[in-house]
Amino acid sequence: MAIYTSLVVPTVILNPSERCLQWSDDGQACITSKAAVHIMTPDPGINFSTPPDIKALRGDEQGEQPLGWFRTMIEPARGQMHVWPSLCQDWGAITIGSLDVSLREVACSPSNLTSRGRCVITILNSNAEVSLWAAAKNHLKGEWTNIQDVTGLLLDTASSEDIIRNTLRAQVSSLAWSKQPDYRITPTPILDSSVLALGTRAGCIEFFRFNRNSNSGGSLSYIHTEPLSDHWVTHLSWAPWITHGVGHCESLLAFSTDKGNVGLVKVTQNLQSTSNVGFVPEYTTSAVFDVQGPICKADKRSVTTLTWVQPPGRNPILVYTKPGLVHLWSWPGSEPTWYGTRVLPFQIQKMSIGSSAISPVTGVSYVLHRDALILSLFDGSFHAIHNMTMEPTWSPPLAGDILTSAELSQASRALFAKVTPAGISCLDVNSIGGMASYDSQSTLIWIYEALRPADFGYKHEAQHECMLLTAPFWQLDDETVLHTASEAFSDISCASGGAPIHHLRALMLHLRSNARFAALCPQVLEILSQVPPDQTTTIVLPSWTQGLNDDLRPQLRKSLTTHLSGWPNLLSLRMRLSIADLCWKLCKDPEMQAQCGQVAQGLLAAISHCVLRILVRHLRAIISVITAPDIPFVLREVVQSLLPGSPQDLADEAQALSDTLTASFSIDPAIAALHEHCPACHAEVPLHAITRATCPNGHTWARCTVTSFILSTSKVRTCIGCSRKALLPFTVSDESQLPVAAQSWIVRDLLEAVQRCLFCGNSFVEIV
Repeated sequence: MAIYTSLVVPTVILNPSERCLQWSDDGQACITSKAAVHIMTPDPGINFSTPPDIKALRGDEQGEQPLGWFRTMIEPARGQMHVWPSLCQDWGAITIGSLDVSLREVACSPSNLTSRGRCVITILNSNAEVSLWAAAKNHLKGEWTNIQDVTGLLLDTASSEDIIRNTLRAQVSSLAWSKQPDYRITPTPILDSSVLALGTRAGCIEFFRFNRNSNSGGSLSYIHTEPLSDHWVTHLSWAPWITHGVGHCESLLAFSTDKGNVGLVKVTQNLQSTSNVGFVPEYTTSAVFDVQGPICKADKRSVTTLTWVQPPGRNPILVYTKPGLVHLWSWPGSEPTWYGTRVLPFQIQKMSIGSSAISPVTGVSYVLHRDALILSLFDGSFHAIHNMTMEPTWSPPLAGDILTSAELSQASRALFAKVTPAGISCLDVNSIGGMASYDSQSTLIWIYEALRPADFGYKHEAQHECMLLTAPFWQLDDETVLHTASEAFSDISCASGGAPIHHLRALMLHLRSNARFAALCPQVLEILSQVPPDQTTTIVLPSWTQGLNDDLRPQLRKSLTTHLSGWPNLLSLRMRLSIADLCWKLCKDPEMQAQCGQVAQGLLAAISHCVLRILVRHLRAIISVITAPDIPFVLREVVQSLLPGSPQDLADEAQALSDTLTASFSIDPAIAALHEHCPACHAEVPLHAITRATCPNGHTWARCTVTSFILSTSKVRTCIGCSRKALLPFTVSDESQLPVAAQSWIVRDLLEAVQRCLFCGNSFVEIV
């Protein structure tokens, strides 16, 4: 059995749960330990000069396809930020966790929230405090910084004069961040409609929304308080958003309290247009909150897991567990499927002395193509529920199916033995702290600690070691992998904001198989060649007639960001290019590699034409406010649009832009030649290539992928997916770092508007 990752993590897992290990929309695995959040990023799809932190596996035996990982961590201060007795000396405000502050839970936001196009992370500690964190220069290997004290915001927004009530309202016991809803508007507007929910010890849920800020990274703003009961809200989980019409969507927020009851809050969001004056409409989001009837009444049995799964073709299913029991609930729908509540008792899997059916659930994974739900328990066992869509049951649909609780548990035990050189016995327990799916199929990732419950010897914190494993539990056939490839490029929505490396993680993993790649490559190339229709040809921008005022530049930046990142066909092309590049690198047959290169070149040309069309139409819309310093950049876009192979409509629009510019300005021939000066010897460098620049003396320079100007400064950003480089957004004070020909307000606004790579859609990092 192959092992993709076997990594020792020197840490302690204090709160094993299904949230202990989770994926962010940036494609990063977040592991919550006692003192830190370990952020691990698999290397498939990541290509830049810095190698992964971890490449080899532990031990002598290595898996067939080892995964490399980039690693960083968030390590909050171990002390208290808020001393609750100084605010309220009532016994109800005491937090036992303040004696030794540790981390309890993490919630990841949707991606593309910050000014760098990434996600943020909220962290809940044992002192009931919440903080907001964002990556600085490099989210793969660099520092994450605390950008907001959310507990302080809760205290500042207190409206009651009751001190104990205000204190309990600020003491958070659970948290969950919703995904972005899809309002079915194209291009997707640049608007954050995700909602952060905080469950408190006052028995209410506080709702917040993220506000982007280019200077500080962003902050949360208060939306609403929904009172529920007088008991702690212990768990929260958002259902997927359901769109009922353009600009109208709904979701259910499930919650549980310390008395064991489970309920729902229906959240309805409506998108409202506030202005149509600029290049793109301005929108605001209104939200309505409505508490629904209870799903489970209080029975004094605590809820250990609360999460939603989404089988295709039916309403979402709420999965919540209590000691020894799995509860499944769904509301009636138009499809002939089950609804109401189903209760399934766990069946003990006797593998060690620690095996128990009442162990807490530490992971939930829905297997799409098998319609099965896999659950991991703290005792190291795995359990599989089949036929989730029609009628959930422990029994597999076919005799001899390997996807059973017994087979999965035995496979987990075998992997535990394989990575333990000293061997194992029935006294050893692989206590799983967290589990998640790597590919939504057969490959799981989980973290465990090898324990001996019968050994009462003391082991201090520094001696604890956890093991992070990634491995497949069964082999997928080629048909399933090809189906995964087709699904990756169908029904693409830009609303989620997820990074392409996150969406393509499963496909990139399976294509790395040396045994099957040669057979899969031709069929994958056929899928990649099915290019979607170009939606950017429908862009219509009104001409700007109000002069170069304060309203123009923010509207231009917003419009550029919307069109460069909001069209589904452009995102599809970028994802296809990432897979085509991966196939080219993996291919060993020269003839097949040439075919991969042809497909990649075709996709690259299609992306370039879409981007050029967006830029040319924006330049034509603002032609009345273009000034002399802007001419070199405008002419560059014209020249690129007139190159052989460009679509005729793009060439015609670029020629019209050039004619208008020529009629308005007397253009210096030196500018028209598009020459730059070599930063080393000051010789003239002609624009002969878009990606590289070479002067007559042999000095070679990379060009900015956004503006095509020479990169002669250290202030650049590098794409993690394709290693292309671009200039950083510059303020007026350091504009001197730009080449003379690039010192234009249009260039500055374009650099600020581009938050992700124009060619593969992944995030940038700053290496220096």
